[in-house]
Amino acid sequence: MNRCWQDHCRQTIMIRSIFLFLDRTYVLQNSLLPSIWDTGLELFRTHIVSDSGVQKRTVDGILEQIELERSGETVDRSLLRSLLGMLSDLQVYKESFEERFLVETNRLYAAEGQRLMQERDVPEYLHHVARRLEEENDRVISYLDQSTQKPLVYCVEKQLLGEHMTSILQKGLTVLLDENRVTELTLLYQLFSKVKGGLHTLLQFWRDYIKAFGGEIVGTPEKDKDMVQELLDYKDKMDNVVHTCFARNESFINAMKEAFEAFINKRPNKPAELIAKYVDSKLRAGNKEATEEELERILDKIMIIFRFIHGKDVFEAFYKKDLAKRLLVGKSASVDAEKSMLSKLKHECGAAFTSKLEGMFKDMELSKDIMIHFKQYTQNQSGPSNIELTVNILTMGYWPSYIPMEVHLPAEMVKLQEVFKVFYLGKHSGRKLQWQPTLGHAVLKTEFKEEKKELQVSLFQTLVLLMFNEGEEFSVEEIRTATGIEEGELKRTLQSLACGKARVLNKNPRGKDVEDGDRFHFNKDFKHKLFRIKINQIQMKETVEEQVSTTERVFQDRQYQIDAAVVRIMKMRKTLSHNLLVSELYNQLKFPVKPGDLKKRIESLIDRDYMERDKDTPTQYHYVA
Repeated sequence: MNRCWQDHCRQTIMIRSIFLFLDRTYVLQNSLLPSIWDTGLELFRTHIVSDSGVQKRTVDGILEQIELERSGETVDRSLLRSLLGMLSDLQVYKESFEERFLVETNRLYAAEGQRLMQERDVPEYLHHVARRLEEENDRVISYLDQSTQKPLVYCVEKQLLGEHMTSILQKGLTVLLDENRVTELTLLYQLFSKVKGGLHTLLQFWRDYIKAFGGEIVGTPEKDKDMVQELLDYKDKMDNVVHTCFARNESFINAMKEAFEAFINKRPNKPAELIAKYVDSKLRAGNKEATEEELERILDKIMIIFRFIHGKDVFEAFYKKDLAKRLLVGKSASVDAEKSMLSKLKHECGAAFTSKLEGMFKDMELSKDIMIHFKQYTQNQSGPSNIELTVNILTMGYWPSYIPMEVHLPAEMVKLQEVFKVFYLGKHSGRKLQWQPTLGHAVLKTEFKEEKKELQVSLFQTLVLLMFNEGEEFSVEEIRTATGIEEGELKRTLQSLACGKARVLNKNPRGKDVEDGDRFHFNKDFKHKLFRIKINQIQMKETVEEQVSTTERVFQDRQYQIDAAVVRIMKMRKTLSHNLLVSELYNQLKFPVKPGDLKKRIESLIDRDYMERDKDTPTQYHYVA
């Protein structure tokens, strides 16, 4: 057939050359007459190609060759290009070839899609689809007519992708994301973006995956210790997927944010508490792993997770408690990092959120000024003391509340306290000072048999050690009576002095725990390479009671905030229905709250005569001025 066509073309060109003058003048002047070339094509179409047997055999041959090429065999592309060019020139390409070609392609790829989805895993299948699309585009460039490209590519995408979108994602998305297969995820996104509804389907599966995986991190209490670090690593990983694989698509970024917010708040309060503790671990001195730039970067990442949390007041309560410890024990890694974190929180939650935290910093700075004046004051007094006193004045409303504990201080300390009290109240009349022995610490000069040392200890440790100036050996009961320290606290203090790394006391009998019958004596033979030794108080792991009391304090604060918001709204509106009041409250309150809790607070305010129910419509409230 090809030879016949090539001969016909050659002969038509020869005839046209012989009758060139006729073709160029007479034919051109008569618009109704076809040119010699067109006449030749018409004759070939009428007598040869229009013959149904010839046409069928020709098209069958072409389709067979294409099928062979698709199954991996080499075919004569120039022959195919020539024959398809013939059909195009004769204007029978579409009805004689393209329609049948697309039906065959559809059938082939429908069967191939079904078979390979069963046989291959998703990464392999995706690479196969990409290869098939490349081959078909190459076919268009090599021998198919350009008009075939669009329907052909659509047909491949529909049969290999469109029909299997859900199966591909169900079978493979979790694996690709778990193993962080960046290349395949990029390919998945590129392929799905070509299919109608592909990205929308991918988006839904992506959102569900984040919720499920993140829900596991947050919802497993055994993982609490590493929860925040895991969340940060997970967020980094998902960010990388969106930026590298999903072309920074805005919809995917928003879906990720929604998913994070949903799973983090599934378990109320705990993530907020753990984030506060994580920040504390990073801002505490001794955190050698990070330079200032790295620390800043970590804090920025923390703020991203913090934004997703609804109960930010829980974070504030725990953060405040830890900040107080860092400031009072001088354990803060860097004031710049502390201030930086504070400004991030202020920017995120407003000045009201950080006012107490800023107040704590102000107190520390004011205390330094007060101590400069106090030193000048004591120098002017007669009889200088051999103890140097440093006092931090804490404003009650800014700091966490501490349980006051009465202990028996030595006379010199009590005298110094009185001197300071007179000095301070002389400057600030009307204020009340309440000493907090639990937060105190001291440096003791100590003489051992071979050398002198300085011990950096808590006030409770100080009171215990000072007893050994008066005697050689004491029982637990004698120490308790003399110092007045509460039993649990005393046992932890003795444990730190006699059972820790720096054992300045010896315990009889030996052992790790302190029992009621134990006796203690001073360890004169104590040795240490450092001159100043810090003896850490045995940290009582934050007890469940402590955690519960912090959380309860947050809930108590929330009740006051709900009450204030209700009164504020009612004062402005005077009369309001229950549903409108509740929706207004949801707009104003910055923490999650259940409708039942709001109802209780409204009832409480009605009982306290801040508002009243309408006599005819019980769901209507009036403000009582």
